[in-house]
Amino acid sequence: MKRHVDDVVKILIGSALIAAGAVLIIPLLFTLLLSFEPRGYMAPFPPPGLSLQWYSKFFGSEYYMRALGISFAIALIAATVSSVIGVMAALCLTRSKSKIVHAINALFVAPLIVPGVVIGFSLLFFFSRIGVESSAIKIILAHVLITLPYTIRTNVASMAGIGETMVEASLSLGAREGQTLRRIVLPLGRTGIATGFIFAFAFSMDDIAVTIFLTSPTVYTLPAALIANMKANFDLTIAAASVFLAGVALLVIIILDRIVGVETVMGQGIYRN
Repeated sequence: MKRHVDDVVKILIGSALIAAGAVLIIPLLFTLLLSFEPRGYMAPFPPPGLSLQWYSKFFGSEYYMRALGISFAIALIAATVSSVIGVMAALCLTRSKSKIVHAINALFVAPLIVPGVVIGFSLLFFFSRIGVESSAIKIILAHVLITLPYTIRTNVASMAGIGETMVEASLSLGAREGQTLRRIVLPLGRTGIATGFIFAFAFSMDDIAVTIFLTSPTVYTLPAALIANMKANFDLTIAAASVFLAGVALLVIIILDRIVGVETVMGQGIYRN
C-alpha cells in the first residue's frame, strides 16, 4: 500500500514539474518566434516566415541603444561597487567572533525579502529628502543596495572555506596583513568574488521594479524603456529586445559555469579546503 502511495506522489510531483517547465518555456518559445515575425504588425500566430526586421529596428533605434548603453554602464558600476563592499563585509563576517554577526548577516539579506516596489518608492522618497537629483546616481545606489545580498552571500560562502591556519601560517612567515589579503585570501576567494560580480551584473541589467521609480526622461535603462514603449507604441521590437536580454542572461550562465560551475554554486558552496 505504501509503495502505491509513493508511486502516486512521484507521478504528481513529476507532473507538477513538467507543468511548471511548460509554463516557463512555452512563453519564451512564443516570444522567440514572434521576434522573427515577417509581417509589419502583431498578426495571428504562427508567423508565415522568418525575418530579422524587428532586430534591425531594435539595434537601429537610438532610443533603445541609449537605454542599452546606460544599462550596461550602470550594471558594471553597480556590480563593481557591490563586489568591493561584499568582499569587505564577508571578511568581517567570517573573521568576527561577535554574537551579533548573524544579525548583521541577516540584515544584509533584507533587500531579498522586501518587495522591489517598496524599495523603489522608499528610495525615491529618501533621495528626494536628502536632495539627490541625478537619476544616474540614484539608480546606481539603488542597484548597489539590491545586489549586495548576492555579493555578500557568495563571498561569505567563499571566505568561510578558507581556513584560519592559512592566514596564520602566512603571518607567521613574515607577511603583513595586507600581503596576506592580496596573496592568500583574495586568490583563494576569487571564485566567490567572480560569482558575486556576475550575479550582481545580471540582476542589475534585469531590474525594473526598483529602477522604474528612479528613471528620468534622459536616464533610463533598457527594461524601463521597454515598459514605456509598451504603453505608448506596442510592436514586436519588444520581442526582439526580450530575446536579446534572454541571450545576455544565457551568456552570463555560460560564463558562470565556465568560471566555477553552476552545480557548484547552487549546491556545494564556492570554495572548500
